[in-house]
Amino acid sequence: MRRSPGIIYDPMGDDFVLAEKGSGAWQVTPDGKRVRLSVIEPASLDQMYGMASTGYLPGSDRATVLGNMAKVRFLMNYRCAGHEYRTFAAGHVHFLMYNKLMPWDHLPGTLIAQEAGAYAARFDGSVYTPNHTDGGLILAPNRDMWDLLRNQVFTI
Repeated sequence: MRRSPGIIYDPMGDDFVLAEKGSGAWQVTPDGKRVRLSVIEPASLDQMYGMASTGYLPGSDRATVLGNMAKVRFLMNYRCAGHEYRTFAAGHVHFLMYNKLMPWDHLPGTLIAQEAGAYAARFDGSVYTPNHTDGGLILAPNRDMWDLLRNQVFTI
């Protein structure tokens, strides 16, 4: 069976991150240097910082999640899933959250994040597949942090 890689290219830096299932996640620089990617170490909820795309949550869910964000240290959003996945897989933030799921963003991003060591699942705990365009997605460095974020922050 042929395996397809996930690739996210950054035209500004002229580099890309890529992964193939079972092969790890890598950043490849313009000169061809390969750097292995790894997610950040776990932290307590009040020390976590991450990225969440709350704009596509329904109004009442958005209000709940934004209120719960006071439980984490810092929240940001680049409004570009590709850059957010790169940042997460390189170990710079503790979590990602999305509600609108487009396969061109989340299929390569989730693969890259998982190959960097992350745990990823939809809001209901099910596995993300490219045919899912809703149902949300949370990524964290491990299952325990995913559970904590789901129960304390992303209580939708």
